[in-house]
Amino acid sequence: MALTVDLSVDELAGTRFAVSPLSETVAALQQLAGQDRQAVHRRWLTWAQGELAREPLVLPLTWPLLFGDARGWPEFLVPAPAGPGGTIDDDLAALRRTPAASVRANLRRRFGDTAPSAAVADLAADPERGLRELAAELRDAHDRLVGPHWPRIRAVLAADIAHRARRLANGGAAALFAGLHPDLSWQDGRLELGGDRWRQDSTVDRGPGGLVLMPVVLGSAYVLIKRRTSSQTTVRYPARGVGELWSALFGRRPVGATVRLLGRARAELLSTLRSPASTTDLARALGVTPSAVGQHLRVLRENGLVEGERLGRAVLYRTTALGVALQDGMVHEVGGGPLAPVADAGRGAAPVESSAWP
Repeated sequence: MALTVDLSVDELAGTRFAVSPLSETVAALQQLAGQDRQAVHRRWLTWAQGELAREPLVLPLTWPLLFGDARGWPEFLVPAPAGPGGTIDDDLAALRRTPAASVRANLRRRFGDTAPSAAVADLAADPERGLRELAAELRDAHDRLVGPHWPRIRAVLAADIAHRARRLANGGAAALFAGLHPDLSWQDGRLELGGDRWRQDSTVDRGPGGLVLMPVVLGSAYVLIKRRTSSQTTVRYPARGVGELWSALFGRRPVGATVRLLGRARAELLSTLRSPASTTDLARALGVTPSAVGQHLRVLRENGLVEGERLGRAVLYRTTALGVALQDGMVHEVGGGPLAPVADAGRGAAPVESSAWP
């Protein structure tokens, strides 16, 4: 059994990628509620639960909209971004623009004639005011749960989209969709979402234009496609590299051997860059200047331990396979290769350059 999306040539040509801070916020709340919870998010979940133990979130409208007896939520909660991806303010502005008729129709489909709470009943009675209240709750949830990590989350999303774009360039739409998720396939103008979740075949009542493909860091292991929508149809899928992101933010610390070889500052950078980040993001996370980060990145790049890729106006850096092997203790002899200058410095001598933060 499968969920099917019919796509003409024009609609396929209009299919695009986007990122959404609001999408991540809704996914974060789902993880906290135990809905499609993934073990890969354990480190983030532990952090978030600690944050909420200190000061709980108050979500009288958002919670009943998201979590009830039936699966799913009203489609207006995560509108399709108008562009490739903006700020949480952009997403919430799109949410507040949802027409009143669409709000009421969504609530009827989700809950029938009986609202699950007084807050949802008030939303149906006065959608304009209710959407403002909903946006305020979601903004609070974003600022508490997603905002502190958004620069690094955004970097993972950007790296995922760059990877998908290369697949599209090399293999066309079939390669793109097949690479998004094992349950997705595309052929003969039809995108099919299979898997064991579907008890019967059904077709998406697709919105206008092409699809909006949205990688999600904090989401489930499944692909989520809106069955009907008043805006463009979104396809939310799990982003690549999530486990490395949480390890870089919450878990992994450079081991002693790597610190002795590279110095503390470069070893920290190498560990942090198991998940992609820009120079600005690294400087903010490590509490140093971008120029200090740049100096150490230059040495690591010259020795083949990190690599950079330009995405739009930013350059995202990431640890190379050689850098990962070094951290994991898999590099024993370097010989005369590109790592030799740094390796020689680690044999009881000082590194070739100072590796403390300036």
